[in-house]
Amino acid sequence: MDYAEFILETSSFEHRLFGIDARGRIVAMRHGRRVPKLSRPPDQRKALLRGLTTQLLKYGRIKTTRPRAKAMRKYVEKMITLAKDGSLHKRRQALAFIYEKHIVHALFAEVADRYGEREGGYTRIIPTFPRRGDNAPMAYIELV
Repeated sequence: MDYAEFILETSSFEHRLFGIDARGRIVAMRHGRRVPKLSRPPDQRKALLRGLTTQLLKYGRIKTTRPRAKAMRKYVEKMITLAKDGSLHKRRQALAFIYEKHIVHALFAEVADRYGEREGGYTRIIPTFPRRGDNAPMAYIELV
């Protein structure tokens, strides 16, 4: 391989998108994959999202701030997708995330007929008026 071929290979599009981590695995760059921090350390953030997910699955509709609703949507959709599969392994994964056991059992019982043919988009975020005290953007998040 001469120098010109080497330059063409190393400056290719794929070379710029993928890198090699410390273990020698090829990984893609994480453009636009920022984690919503919600002004909390990781353990508190996980507990907040678990609690919000549990409450949404319990009540079907809750009012929260818009950034929390957008961050929570990912986890709610994952729990519904787990319930659509319905295997014991998926049930245990959901039990490890959702705080209340009876919500998991109800979710696995009813999700097949409610979302059976739906491929995604199980939640809806409806913006509402800002909160009165600190003018935080609020929204309702509900199950479709």
